[in-house]
Order: sequence, then C-alpha cells, then structure tokens
Amino acid sequence: MTTEAKILRLDEAMTQVADWQRAGQKVVFTNGCFDLVHLGHIDYLEKARALGDRLVLGLNTDASVSRLKGPARPVVNEYARARLMAALSFVDTVILFDEPTPKELIEALKPDILVKGDDYTVETIVGADFVINKGGTVETIALVKGYSTTALIEKIKQSY
Repeated sequence: MTTEAKILRLDEAMTQVADWQRAGQKVVFTNGCFDLVHLGHIDYLEKARALGDRLVLGLNTDASVSRLKGPARPVVNEYARARLMAALSFVDTVILFDEPTPKELIEALKPDILVKGDDYTVETIVGADFVINKGGTVETIALVKGYSTTALIEKIKQSY
C-alpha cells in the first residue's frame, strides 16, 4: 500500500473504521499537528497503536496549525506531514481536519479508544465524553521528556 492510499477523506475513513470494527478490530484514534516529526511523536504514536488493532490519526490542516501555533507554522506543509505520518507502519489511516478541535471527526469515526499525551487529563480531552458514553475508553500516554517541535524550532533558530 502506498502512503497516499492511507490518507483518506472523512467518508472513506468512516467506511474503513466501520469495516475494521465489524471484523472485531479495536480502532484507536489520536490527533495532532505533527510538524517537524521527532522522537516524541514516534514514541507516542507507536504506544497509541499498541493499545488497539488499528490507529487512525487526525492531522491538522495547515490553516488549523496556523490558527493554533501562529502564522509561522507549520514548518512542513499538510501534504508532506500526511505522507510522513502515513509512512509509519503503525499508522493505518491519516485524515486531515480543519476544525478547531477533532470533536466532529471523533463523533463521525466512533473509535473504540481515544488517546492523547499525558499533558492532558481525561477530563480535558476533546471527545472523551462521546467515546466513553458509547462504551469506549480514553487513555493518556506518557510523553518523552525533552522533545517538542517548538523546542526544536527554538534550537534551530539559536544555532543558525
């Protein structure tokens, strides 16, 4: 399968997730910007996938990243970020979203497990109540200390 084949529109992702769930597979969902991929991202996504059988990654569009992180971001455009994420063996599907939060995406996909980093609590994770109310679970994953895209950008700016 090519990396582009793992990048789906919402309707395609909804069908794929439903097919996996009908086959008895547990679908994990997480989301983020994933700009300048680093060890923290890889560790987090690998651990997220280990919680279930399939990992669906909601990826912020360029416009969404700019709204969240400021006009200088993202460093890497959405097409390149989507292809990079899709190239990871433990990511099964990538879907771009432009909304302020992934709430609509989570409600459309109906994942079995919702995951975020431990910089969140279950109470602050968007979509947690929806997933829990439909019988799913919400998990947090310990983040690798010392890794962030913002810190990486600052290091590059100071070094060059």
